[in-house]
Amino acid sequence: MAYIDNLVQPIMGNKNNITPDWLNAEHSTGTTIMAVEFDGGVVIGADSRSTTGAYVSNRYADKLTKVTDYIYCCRSGSAADTQAIADIVAYHLELHKMELGSQPLVETAANVFREMCYNYRDSLMAGILVAGWDNVKGGQVYSIPIGGMLVRQSISLGGSGSSYIYGYIDSNYKPTMSKDQCVELVSNAVALAMSRDGSSGGLIRLGVITKNGIERKTILGNHLPKFYEG
Repeated sequence: MAYIDNLVQPIMGNKNNITPDWLNAEHSTGTTIMAVEFDGGVVIGADSRSTTGAYVSNRYADKLTKVTDYIYCCRSGSAADTQAIADIVAYHLELHKMELGSQPLVETAANVFREMCYNYRDSLMAGILVAGWDNVKGGQVYSIPIGGMLVRQSISLGGSGSSYIYGYIDSNYKPTMSKDQCVELVSNAVALAMSRDGSSGGLIRLGVITKNGIERKTILGNHLPKFYEG
């Protein structure tokens, strides 16, 4: 009986409460996120699946979140934590813009994210990619993994699906890639991660950020890149 109880416990939760554990689990964006720099801007991409425990709670989540007109963040970890951080950073940068009379720099936004993630590292589960364009350094990508470290990278991955595609990225990424090549790379990489990672799925959301702002694109599930037929 003890063996059976051990099997039933994760599904049914506490014996005195028949509510399944996944109903009370944290809403998570176990995910695949990605950002790539090119000459003139950045390309960002993500899947759209969010989960509550092992239950897929949202198939169409938007993990590419606007911070300013020229800066976006890609969110992984706890959906509540990352959305709260993005909202707070957007508020601070709006004040910053009003005080200076100009658009905030991408590096400034990344440092505000880093400060939030580091100061509250014991309370938050948030992995953030900050990507955007400014007239000082052009297109930039900054990675802020869980814990609050900050590093600029020409290409950066995050989320549970990223571990499946590092080999693909190492084989196919080149620093001199054009915008269209970066869009194709991000589309293929996220599609590959979605085919392997149970926490990634749905559709692919893409964004191309340049001096003209952002251009959004969505690749629906029946139009995802395919590499094999099973």
